Amino acid sequence: MRDLAAGALLPVNVTLGVVLLVLLLVAATAAAVFRLSPDGTYGRAREILVAGVRAAVQLGVVSLVIGWVIHHVVALFVFLLLMFAVAARTAGRRVTSNGTWWWAALPVAVPVVPVVAALTLAGLLPVKGIAMIPVTGILIGGALTATVLGGRRSLDELHSRKGEFEAGLALGMLERDARLEVIRPAASDALLPGLDQTRTVGLVTLPGAFVGMLLGGASPALAGAVQLFVLIALMAIQTLALATTVELIARGHLNRTEITSE
Repeated sequence: MRDLAAGALLPVNVTLGVVLLVLLLVAATAAAVFRLSPDGTYGRAREILVAGVRAAVQLGVVSLVIGWVIHHVVALFVFLLLMFAVAARTAGRRVTSNGTWWWAALPVAVPVVPVVAALTLAGLLPVKGIAMIPVTGILIGGALTATVLGGRRSLDELHSRKGEFEAGLALGMLERDARLEVIRPAASDALLPGLDQTRTVGLVTLPGAFVGMLLGGASPALAGAVQLFVLIALMAIQTLALATTVELIARGHLNRTEITSE
């Protein structure tokens, strides 16, 4: 029944594969034609193509792996740890290219670990792969997004408004406080995507959790309740992740200082 329901939405056939390829090429072509890269080159277009191919390969492999992982508790936690490690590295390398990138693991772990633990202890999230993998994955993804957006915006502001930071120091402010004055307004924009998604849910889009529950045979009321949980949990996760990221940058732990040899 589930396969029939999913097939009614998007039948998995050659036509779907062709459409996906065309959409990927459209995205890459648009990025190339309009030079939608920070340096005005074709770099972002190449990234789009690579991301699309990687997504196809990774989803194919993960689909096979999850079928086995959900039946083994130890493998489940190893898989969750792998998800966290990939998210931490991805976030860190997006924010900075120097050796401080590993601090980005904190904004991912600080909000996600206690929330998942609390849900498990409260009996709302069973220790089963079919439940823990999607829920934890959604939360890790939210923390990843907030960390990348907040971290990049904060460090960009520090670079472009270096004079204001130095003026704060000249006035006697601590380095942490001077950095916060510069980065806090820009970093707060990282919460806008989540806020807009929550505000417009049901009016503009029907998010994935809601549609997935319906396709799985759940009632609209149950699907709505699950989607509401996802949205509220994501706002909490992203807010905590952003707060942690801003604090790390304000204290200088996460930075873009070039490491030069003597």
